[in-house]
Amino acid sequence: ELYSYTEEPELSTNRRCFEEDFHSQVQGKRWLELDGGQQKAYVMHLLDGLEVVNRDKRLRVAQAILYLAQGVFGDCDNEGDVLHWSRHNSFLLYQLGTFTAFLELLNMEIDNSQACSSALRKPAISLADSTELRVLLSVMYLMVENIRVEQEEDPPEWKTCRETFRMELSFPVHSDEPFALLLFMMVTKFCSGHAPHFPMKKVLLLLWKVLLFTLGGFEALQAMKVRKREELGLPPLPEDSIQVMRSMRAASPPTYSIELVEQQQQKRGHRSRRPLVKQDSLDIYNERDPFKNDEVGVDEEENDDVDSGIEAELDLMERDAIIPAMPAHRPSIERVSFPKGLPWAPKVRQKDIEHFLEASRNKFIGFTLGQDTETLIGLPRPIHESVKTLKQHKYVSISDVQIKNEEELEKCPMSLGEEEVQETPCEILYRAMLYNLPQYMIALLKILLAAAPTSKAKTDSINILADVLPEEMPITVLQSMKLGIDVNRHKEIIVKSISAVLLLLLKHFKLNHIYQFEYVSQHLVFANCIPLILKFFNQNIMSYITAKNSISVLDYPHCTVCDLPELTAESLEAGDNNQFCWRNLFSCINLLRILNKLTKWKHSRTMMLVVFKSAPILKRALKVKQAMMQLYVLKLLKIQTKYLGRQWRKSNMKTMSAIYQKVRHRMNDDWAYGNDIDARPWDFQAEECTLRANIEAFNSRRYDKPQDSEFAPVDNCLQSVLGQRLELPEDFHYSYELWLEREVFSQPIRWEELLNYQ
Repeated sequence: ELYSYTEEPELSTNRRCFEEDFHSQVQGKRWLELDGGQQKAYVMHLLDGLEVVNRDKRLRVAQAILYLAQGVFGDCDNEGDVLHWSRHNSFLLYQLGTFTAFLELLNMEIDNSQACSSALRKPAISLADSTELRVLLSVMYLMVENIRVEQEEDPPEWKTCRETFRMELSFPVHSDEPFALLLFMMVTKFCSGHAPHFPMKKVLLLLWKVLLFTLGGFEALQAMKVRKREELGLPPLPEDSIQVMRSMRAASPPTYSIELVEQQQQKRGHRSRRPLVKQDSLDIYNERDPFKNDEVGVDEEENDDVDSGIEAELDLMERDAIIPAMPAHRPSIERVSFPKGLPWAPKVRQKDIEHFLEASRNKFIGFTLGQDTETLIGLPRPIHESVKTLKQHKYVSISDVQIKNEEELEKCPMSLGEEEVQETPCEILYRAMLYNLPQYMIALLKILLAAAPTSKAKTDSINILADVLPEEMPITVLQSMKLGIDVNRHKEIIVKSISAVLLLLLKHFKLNHIYQFEYVSQHLVFANCIPLILKFFNQNIMSYITAKNSISVLDYPHCTVCDLPELTAESLEAGDNNQFCWRNLFSCINLLRILNKLTKWKHSRTMMLVVFKSAPILKRALKVKQAMMQLYVLKLLKIQTKYLGRQWRKSNMKTMSAIYQKVRHRMNDDWAYGNDIDARPWDFQAEECTLRANIEAFNSRRYDKPQDSEFAPVDNCLQSVLGQRLELPEDFHYSYELWLEREVFSQPIRWEELLNYQ
């Protein structure tokens, strides 16, 4: 996915640059035949070549290094060899300091005002405008990805190398900023229109892999969560959510012969009223609902015929997997095996126990005891049993502990002293991102909007195709088809990387500190992330999941070692043999998870889902028969069910039973009926304002100033203040220009506001 199909000719250019230089240095040998010392000596020679002043010579050397990182495919016979040598060479390049050298070159290219101004003057930007940047980013991506992935047969020095590299990317040495921040700055510079030639797809893919490497993936996150709960003295998690998710099965209707006949009749227009029958508990998402009349309801699909072919095929596939062979004459429903019990252990919050006791005391005694959950005097025996059951399933999250600690620190700043903050990679990244975090979030969402398949091309939207369009536009039908597939694939990869970046940030910040997560969440909500994701899903989601925007024979490394067959319009149209596009499924699940993270326990944001009429959009997404995706859709439907009205619940009983089967239960959560306190109208603005005040208090306490500055004497004399000598850190001159660029030059000066203060 790192390479566009239009970049394919550059693979041979890289090879030529390497071989011309290599044969001038090493006579009569191939790269694979050199011993370790000779390989190191040659790489050192290449790195010396990066120091030359001539820009073209530097580029040729960088392309030769890229050929090494790509796995010297000219000397390999199969794809496995290419990947093996790519990995071997990546470790070798890192050990000799290539990453640091390329980082300096990347900084030079970012600051290259000549390239920016020439790109701004051009009417149409193409691949040629970003050649240097693409070479640099490709080498860095290959090094990060190859070193990040662990394999059992890795020698000990590679393992040491991996840890050193992780530390180098997480804890910056020469500057105050981690490497991920440089990539975020590239994203904002691109979105502001100052650098339209930046190859955004490569920047975003590299950013995603750097975050995965430095912060850790979901399994590392789960391990950190378990460790943190132990440190805080909390009971262990009731289950491993990753394992539960893996064992879940997608709900799909078993299509029996009778139903197939009925479907055929419905398609021909013979619509007969079906009697009100008891539903099979697996028959969840057949859009024809037996509880509905045949007239199409408000949130019914506009037209189901488009997908019916795919649906029927998938249903038959899944039926074969789920149901054993049956005699044709009798649809024996008893043969279907149902899961025993529910997949998730129920959870109860402290607040839920307090609400339950408050209601019970009001009913039986006539007064309440505030937050006291121990005194049960005067309450009948069944209430005692209920409280006991609730307490058995009580779950205290890490976030609850962090919020409580924050309240205490805010209340008693002097007596509690200064908080000890662990210097984790996540903490360092948040501190570096803090002051420009709104711009980073807006920039990512702008690019996501431009790459979404439902977006219409507007004149004011940003051009994300600069690193896919060739210099000469296609002239034949075949070339046009190939470019069309390339452009669609390019957009899909951008959506994939942005969704992964946002989800990783949200999950890691939430574990590190709840208010860091809330700060990012609030800026995503303010930047219209919720309607943007709903707009993304407001398309034919089945055709997006099954899209075939790839040409497998042109994919790396296949295209480097195999003879390419002649491409024809028919072969391009047929696409590959994959049933699904896993890239798009991954993006959809990530976006649903982001939406869940933004709306969970937030009444105001849940109401946004209701106001934007998300229920029919989400119901359509249930057509995708994938357990994980269905779970996150059902979660989103569950939180808004109480606001959708009785009629909606009545006509969507299959969806309701699916929620019951698959989503975790919260005891006392009246999600299905909407009678409880949470269904009443709330002052939603006040909810967001209170949250914002808490976030600002946290940020200013932890990041703004030392604790004792309020009590220090203030020097009011202008002369003495300006005459003070400031002690600057030793490495200040390394990051001074970056700091100037970010804090001074790229910030707009609002002169009219200055005049208002006069």
